[in-house]
Amino acid sequence: MEGSKERQGDFVFTAKEQGEYRFCFDNEMSTFAEKMVDFEIAVENESRDAQLPSKQGTSPEQTSALEESILKVSRDLSTINRNQKYFRTRENRNMSTVKSTEGRIFNFSVAESALMVSMAGLQVFIVRFFFQGARKGYV
Repeated sequence: MEGSKERQGDFVFTAKEQGEYRFCFDNEMSTFAEKMVDFEIAVENESRDAQLPSKQGTSPEQTSALEESILKVSRDLSTINRNQKYFRTRENRNMSTVKSTEGRIFNFSVAESALMVSMAGLQVFIVRFFFQGARKGYV
């Protein structure tokens, strides 16, 4: 799996063998800029080895209905958890954008203020130059 210059993406990896796998993220394109990496691993088609213990005196239909209900709650909780992670990641990314924009606005404001002060000083210098000694006749 390879991706280049991508802000976000979905990658699917199918494991051929059972065991441990490692992920490597590379930042050689831009080593100067700090990056934040957030990823989620979802396991699909996993076998369900755990079974609920059945009570004596309950029918298999009741136990299976309970299992279905528990699995539905589990899926819903997983969906909520994924959504929370997504929104947290999105908030972090947007906060980074806000901080960057805030810094640019501050720098622009400082430069604009310095330019206004220098223009005011230049105008004072020009007006004084016109009204100095021998130049009074020109005005």
